[in-house]
Amino acid sequence: MTDLARGVRGGPSAGASRRSALGEHVLVGTVTALVAALALVPTTYLIWRSLTENGRFTLDHYRAAYSTVGIGTLAFNSLWFAVGSSAVAVVAGTLTAYLVVRTDVPGRRLLFLGSVVPLVIPGVLYTVAWIFLASPRAGLLNAIPGVGLNVFSGPGMVFAEGFHLAPLVFLLMAAAFASVDPALEEAATLSGAHPRAVALRVTLPLVRPALIAAVVVTLVRTIESFEVPALVGLPAGIWVYTSRIWRAMSIFPADVGQAAAYSVTLLVPCVLGLALLLRATRGLRRFRTVSGRGFRGTRVKLGRWRRPACLAATVYVSVAAVLPVLALGWISLQHFYGAPSTDDFRRLTLSNYVSVLDEPASVRTVWNTLLVGAGAATAVVVLAVVIAWVVVRTRIPGRTLLDATAFLPLALPGIVLGVALLVVYVRSPLPVYGTLWVLLIAYVTRYLPYGMRYATAALAQLGDDLEEAARSSGASRLQAFRRILVPLILPTLAAAWLYVLVVSARELSSAILLYSPGKEVLSVRIWELYEDGRLTELAALGVVMVAALCTLAGVAYLLSRRSTLLRRLARG
Repeated sequence: MTDLARGVRGGPSAGASRRSALGEHVLVGTVTALVAALALVPTTYLIWRSLTENGRFTLDHYRAAYSTVGIGTLAFNSLWFAVGSSAVAVVAGTLTAYLVVRTDVPGRRLLFLGSVVPLVIPGVLYTVAWIFLASPRAGLLNAIPGVGLNVFSGPGMVFAEGFHLAPLVFLLMAAAFASVDPALEEAATLSGAHPRAVALRVTLPLVRPALIAAVVVTLVRTIESFEVPALVGLPAGIWVYTSRIWRAMSIFPADVGQAAAYSVTLLVPCVLGLALLLRATRGLRRFRTVSGRGFRGTRVKLGRWRRPACLAATVYVSVAAVLPVLALGWISLQHFYGAPSTDDFRRLTLSNYVSVLDEPASVRTVWNTLLVGAGAATAVVVLAVVIAWVVVRTRIPGRTLLDATAFLPLALPGIVLGVALLVVYVRSPLPVYGTLWVLLIAYVTRYLPYGMRYATAALAQLGDDLEEAARSSGASRLQAFRRILVPLILPTLAAAWLYVLVVSARELSSAILLYSPGKEVLSVRIWELYEDGRLTELAALGVVMVAALCTLAGVAYLLSRRSTLLRRLARG
């Protein structure tokens, strides 16, 4: 302990203490102003723009928005899409998590890896993959006799979005199931309860807060979804809020007022969802059953249901993860996209990879993606660790408000954030619009809450012994933070950096409104290739992108495991 604090020894004078306190308050004030500019200014300006025209108050934008397409139709479509997709995601993710974590089903490691793969695939690629699979005329699955799938339908939208969100539910519920003390389940089993009754009447009530959080998260994520409504819903004539916002901004001239009106309407359920999520998360403490003693959860013996359960889980993983990846890989090796035949095996080619990787536009988008993603990841990590330190380690006034403001972007759908930033910066004197800077601002704003979760969790799990030793040796709080805490949580910060880089590369909903020619990123490039009908080249670029993102996600996972070990050593 004293070894870590050795470099900050020396008693501070009264003047040095005052300067240190002043520096802390200046730091907090600067970070608060920056976070408010990122989160509050675009939202406030968006609301103002929806209620004004040429500086005058008006409700014309709302009247125009809901006379074009009836509010009942738009709201109903958005509701059933959100509820249906959430139901698919919650049922599939929860059942798979229970089988992998709490039962003796075979192949648990492979099922775990397969269950999280769709989370890494960008939404635009996942949606295109399902178009490859279930297009009514040229879908790969429809080549099987008797299969008549149609992704361009309401059920097609629900299942494509639900399968893409299921890994998020899987991770939430797997953590909840793993933390449950098995003593209550064992007691119920010894009392003669059937395993199904134990799961329904004991295990599920114990993980109820996590289940509520999973439902709320998937509902909010589905409400703000853009890729499936745009690529699948629009051809089917099914409109939701995000597709209507996109259409209002894609016409010439763009109807910014109408898009702002739709965005404000969409913002309301997302804010309510965030409030419910925070309430459900607080409820986790009341239901905590992990005791101070160590335990290893005994797995439920499935008996004769062991193999059928494994088969069901394997079918789900194959449909949700394996088939979309295989579809991208298969199409990337074809000369053109069409109904599959046996002759296609004799015409496999790598020319699509050569073409798309040699194309200057693709090379430029890769560079833009790395540049903006790395910049956003760095800014998010720096801001997040400072905010987390203020919230967790200090008693500076206003830290609760700072924490709430930093988490506000969770309630901002990507396309709403895109409209808000467009409204703010298109007339701003700052030369931001039309450059990569506006994408950087969007990514930092959108993913700051995720960086906060990493940094807050890391600091909260560190004891304060090392800081106290440093303070007793004469170090200021800032010195202890910089020279002791940051090195200890560095693996977590590295994992957070990689995570933000991965999700930034996946982002489309805000980037599609903010990019300009020559400033495209990979997700936008894939969108453009789809609109141009260059589907085989799109698939080749998608395979390369998925491989790179999976590699980055694996490195982030290893760093997270290492950071957990370091925190345990620091506490012990």
